Amino acid sequence: MRTVKLTVLLSAIFLMTGFVAYSQDANEILKKMDDVMYSPKDMTGNNKIILIDKNGKEKIREATMMQKGTDKRLFRFTAPASQAGIATLSLPGDIMYLYLPSFGKERRISTSVKSQKFAGTDFAYDDMEAKPYAEKYTPKLISTEDDVFVLELTPISPKSAYSKLIVKIHKINFYPTYMEYYDKGNKKIKVAVYQFEKIGKYWNAKEILMTDLKRNHKTKMLMSDVKYDTGLTDDDFTVRKLKQ
Repeated sequence: MRTVKLTVLLSAIFLMTGFVAYSQDANEILKKMDDVMYSPKDMTGNNKIILIDKNGKEKIREATMMQKGTDKRLFRFTAPASQAGIATLSLPGDIMYLYLPSFGKERRISTSVKSQKFAGTDFAYDDMEAKPYAEKYTPKLISTEDDVFVLELTPISPKSAYSKLIVKIHKINFYPTYMEYYDKGNKKIKVAVYQFEKIGKYWNAKEILMTDLKRNHKTKMLMSDVKYDTGLTDDDFTVRKLKQ
């Protein structure tokens, strides 16, 4: 009888230890992904945004992006003329601003509308935010494949635009290769496919293809002229700069 009890106890301890290790692995994997995506002190680059409708018709936009650390990002459209000047500014503390030149002033984006599409693209305002994933989601390792870990990310905030994300992370380099986005009804609504390249010592997402599954509409974001660690300061990420 004592042998049976000891076996049960050891099995329980093994299962609990395995669960903790499993959880720690998921947190470690997500942290490593954040480290890849937010490791530079700062970054600047140009973006070509291609909107592709269900019939394959394309519209092309251009933009610039600046980022500092893990919580400051300024994204601004530069072309065509109808979009030029539209910009978002992401700051610490879940603060985000939108600037529309036609109105001539900025407005704070509330958490409740971050699920809305940004300037006609298939990216939501939430997707444009500069914030490490580990600060927004609780990860769980659900499987491994040949070259990727598969994590399920559950939002920490109940106000999140999503109920969960499924992300595939490269086993060696720890950049994301694929993401699925689920709405509050737990329905898959978007898919993102990433292509990364190494520039100097940093990995850069040179292409992101976001697909809206309901509308069968795609947004391809291509990044070029990327420069790292150029000495951007906090003064480059202010509402005043947003409006320039």
